[in-house]
Amino acid sequence: MNRAEQQLAASNEIAKALTSTLELREVLSLVMQKVRELLKPRNWSLLLYDERTGKLYFEIAVGEGAEALKRLQVSPGEGIAGAVFASGRAQRVDDVSGAPGFSRRFDAASAFHTRSLLAVPLVARGRALGVIELVNGEGDAPFSDLDLQVLTAIADYAAIALENARNFQRVQELTLTDEHTGIYNARHLRAQLEQEVLRSRRFHHPLSLIFLDLDRFKAVNDTHGHLVGSATLREVGELLVTCSRQVDVVCRYGGDEFAVLLVETGVDGAHLIAQRIRDALRERTFLASQGLQVRLTASLGVATFPEHGEDALGLLRAADRAMYAAKARGRDDVCLAEPARVAPPPVPRAAGE
Repeated sequence: MNRAEQQLAASNEIAKALTSTLELREVLSLVMQKVRELLKPRNWSLLLYDERTGKLYFEIAVGEGAEALKRLQVSPGEGIAGAVFASGRAQRVDDVSGAPGFSRRFDAASAFHTRSLLAVPLVARGRALGVIELVNGEGDAPFSDLDLQVLTAIADYAAIALENARNFQRVQELTLTDEHTGIYNARHLRAQLEQEVLRSRRFHHPLSLIFLDLDRFKAVNDTHGHLVGSATLREVGELLVTCSRQVDVVCRYGGDEFAVLLVETGVDGAHLIAQRIRDALRERTFLASQGLQVRLTASLGVATFPEHGEDALGLLRAADRAMYAAKARGRDDVCLAEPARVAPPPVPRAAGE
């Protein structure tokens, strides 16, 4: 009775905690932390369903053999975890060695020591999101019916919290991404630029910005129509992502203007990346898969903090002016920004003045 009361109190704590955050990683970590505290399994894992692959993957795996599990994917119906996901029904197995559907590969981090197993689906609004699986209770004791009830209650709370966190994440992505290209929008660029300038100022790391404008893009819309123009912009965004590093921020600033924020990159490195982008645009035939041959060039401006701008807005303006300088030089070119104007030092005054 005492243990049941403790588990009930802890379940209430879980419910409150899970409704206090919409951050996906926090939700997942909190779920598994409470599972560990309440049920004390030797090995435990959280599998989530990937709609793109149609398989379950180990988002969290803890215990002996966990690293091997993280590299695996499980099809619905495969092993006990896959069967629980496919059926939506929890399972408690006291002796897995003779359990139907048990897979040493997918259901246990340490196959030869696995005795007792709990597997509970994460179900929200009738849709399965994943599975929580526990292996071996405290001291290798078998799990009880009460353990199954507790884990089922946790899974019910967790599924709702997980769905809410995912929905929140999707809304955030919609407000930060450009609907035509799928890359970030100007709002996100300005927010990131402010943060990175502060970080660069504090840690004295270089920061650069490339601003580019497609040359004579109006002719694409006039010749092929705006739907083709939008499809072309999407391919331009994809090209910019491939020319950049994962830590960089690629944005559509508006119209046919794009920006690339280069973290911890100085003038020389930014200039090389800008030239690479210019050459890639020049050499690419866009919309070839649709039977078209759209060719583009771009004018690019490069600015670096703090040489060309003393704050976020100054850096953006410097890159923008450099881009227009590239256009003035004949387009299909890269220009560096002019150094920021620094106020002259005050004239020394004589004593007593």
